[in-house]
Amino acid sequence: MIVWLASYPKSGNTLIRLMLSSYFFSSDGKCNFNLVKNIKQFPHGGLFLKMGIDLKDQNEVIRNYIKAQEIINKNGSIQFLKTHSHLFNFNQKHCFTNLENSIGVIYIVRDPRNVVTSFSKFLDLSVDETSNFMINGSGDGLSWTSNWSKNFQSWKSFKDYKKYLLVKYEDLIKKPDEVLFDILKFIHKLKNTNFTLQKEKFDNVIKTSTFERMQDLEKKEGFIESSTHHKDGKKIPFFNLGPKNDWRNLLESKVKLKLEEAFENEMKELGYI
Repeated sequence: MIVWLASYPKSGNTLIRLMLSSYFFSSDGKCNFNLVKNIKQFPHGGLFLKMGIDLKDQNEVIRNYIKAQEIINKNGSIQFLKTHSHLFNFNQKHCFTNLENSIGVIYIVRDPRNVVTSFSKFLDLSVDETSNFMINGSGDGLSWTSNWSKNFQSWKSFKDYKKYLLVKYEDLIKKPDEVLFDILKFIHKLKNTNFTLQKEKFDNVIKTSTFERMQDLEKKEGFIESSTHHKDGKKIPFFNLGPKNDWRNLLESKVKLKLEEAFENEMKELGYI
């Protein structure tokens, strides 16, 4: 069964993956980039190609989402999967996922006024262009991100089944130990297993997964998920500003107002405005 790590892009999903992969897939809890490979992305083109699916046929890809997840779930163990897709047609025909394949979701959210500056760097677009991208929604044939608000709202479907945990990026940065502890408790609740904290591993995860350390690692080793500049092909740092990415200092007022108007209800709900 799948535990989804879902979010809009540039909202902290990678940091959660690094922390969980270090806790569950290492002997000592010390974070490194190789461990994150244990938590794969869905949808992923390689899996569909193995199934003989034409990636250019968007409808065929969507029709096989569930079949692909059934293949992933064949070994019967709990699987963590990252996604930036919104949750469309939940539990219905030709849906993103269903309760037969999914045990729950951890949804990571971040103030869209900070997402936009980080995402623009990643996309190598202007902040204004990126704000339009976030408001209008998008999809690439494999992953249907939709817009920022619909992405956030859609995954609440799991709340009806008490299989939903909301994590705010801002809390993850300010109090990572508390957030990780809550995530681990939630995972064990989904698995219906007793929760016993592996204290040494937990402490090592917290010590070695700071944003500053991730920046240093990327400088030394590179990071496979970083993007490149369109013009010169140079790598764009994936771990760029992190906590220093503050919309109050970086965002033009017209973009700020545009995002606040588009996402007013969600931002109020989350305490961002």
